[in-house]
Amino acid sequence: MKQFLILLGALAWFSEPAAAQKKPAPKSKRSAPAKSAAAAKPAAALSAAALSAAALAPGKALYSQYCLTCHQADGGGVDRMNAPLTQTSWVLGEKPRLVKVLLNGMQGVEIDGERYANVMPAFDYLTDQQIADVLTYVRNSFGNKASAVSSAEVKAVRATNKK
Repeated sequence: MKQFLILLGALAWFSEPAAAQKKPAPKSKRSAPAKSAAAAKPAAALSAAALSAAALAPGKALYSQYCLTCHQADGGGVDRMNAPLTQTSWVLGEKPRLVKVLLNGMQGVEIDGERYANVMPAFDYLTDQQIADVLTYVRNSFGNKASAVSSAEVKAVRATNKK
């Protein structure tokens, strides 16, 4: 009986981070005219909102493989442990800074006024295209709307990157 109570106490203690997960924000519905207007724009002028599901698919697969465990299916992260990817200045801000996060990992950095305890490992073994794909997916998912990241941008950051 004593072992059972110890096990029960341990489960209760370690389940607190899971209970602290953020709930996904409700997705807003887009109207049909907005889609028609996006389709009418020339290819060079397409905004981040016009990225198709097919264009985001490679990044989504990479996110599922490498990021989902810590940042969760909704991109909300885990309070005080893993940073959210929803509407943060790091995700929507400067692309070179975000590329460096994947190349170098991150630890002990404040993100929009919050500190997160877990260490993000470096993913510098991913190709430039894979990094571009996953960052484009993150910058255009979870309620985010930002421009795509190209493999050329990742290559340029990688060439000048100092850990």
